[in-house]
Amino acid sequence: MSLDDLRRDVADGCRVLAARELAPGFLGHISVRVDETRLLVRCRGARERGLAHTTRADIRLVDLDGNAAAPGELDGYAVPFELPLHTAVLRRRPDVDVVVHAHPRDVVVADLAGLPILPIVGAYDIPGAVLAAGGVPVFPRSALVSTPALGDAVAEALGERPVVVMRGHGLTSTGSSVAEAVLRAQAVATLASLSLDVVRAGGELVPISADDLAALPDLGGALNLGTAWRHELARLA
Repeated sequence: MSLDDLRRDVADGCRVLAARELAPGFLGHISVRVDETRLLVRCRGARERGLAHTTRADIRLVDLDGNAAAPGELDGYAVPFELPLHTAVLRRRPDVDVVVHAHPRDVVVADLAGLPILPIVGAYDIPGAVLAAGGVPVFPRSALVSTPALGDAVAEALGERPVVVMRGHGLTSTGSSVAEAVLRAQAVATLASLSLDVVRAGGELVPISADDLAALPDLGGALNLGTAWRHELARLA
């Protein structure tokens, strides 16, 4: 994809995060790897209007140290305070091309209530069930991830998993595309919301059986990513 196409992709992803209330207001950001030394990331501008109003102009090309990676890229813009979160994950995980940092309220509440992200549903959300069955780790600190040391700590907590919950903060999700990383964040937020509803109703969180999990089919990227993402973009309209 061209840089312009990648900028559009990241901007679309930011608007989806806002539309799904995964990153309400102006907090949260998405980055995408361009090559070994550069990434595109949603930056802060003088006319900040929040994630719901992100445009391609807000997506700037920087290096792994947060410097402009081309002339003019940071004119009028500043990298997000938590850029070290993105760069630490991209450095540690060559399989990851996109990093999403968001603040889903139900994810924060469920974690603070001591509720883990479990595969409590099956065919209701097959990719979500499979993701949860593999485990969703928790980064136990609530600090702003604004230093390389904190970025490394988040990347360490994430390990080889696709998503990490950040206590009192939100989550970080990863993927090979903006669609995959955002949809993973949405899946975890949905499971957190369902978990809270189950507990409020007086129930307990019980994962689906191993047999039911094994029986869930892989419906393929055309549906799980392609159709799902077209739907998210259509909702923006």
